[in-house]
Amino acid sequence: QERLVESGGGLVQAGGSLRLCCAASGRTFSSYSMGWFRRQAPGKEREFVAAISSSGGSTVYADSVKGRFTISRDSAKNTVCLQMNSLKTEDTADYYCAAERRTRPGIDYSDYSIWGQGTQVTVSP
Repeated sequence: QERLVESGGGLVQAGGSLRLCCAASGRTFSSYSMGWFRRQAPGKEREFVAAISSSGGSTVYADSVKGRFTISRDSAKNTVCLQMNSLKTEDTADYYCAAERRTRPGIDYSDYSIWGQGTQVTVSP
């Protein structure tokens, strides 16, 4: 059974950096596009952050993180990471990794059917 496990969350001051990674298991994810979403408050919908195509050759970012966050993948290790720089207090959220068997990266919650449990990121002033 496929499984996604996020790591790397924590507490950081504004302007700092964190690197989130997602380890995929249960199958080979080389044919899967991967994405990161976040939920900034309980009850709010998960919002798109970044996604990468199955080949790794195409990436897409939310406008709010463009230029600050970088998504990458290592298909040999079945991992996808999100490097987050110049963090802002508004980046505080639970971050979720997602996967879907598709070539092009999706930017909508409904584009993904496999989800991790999430990792918490808190950015202090």
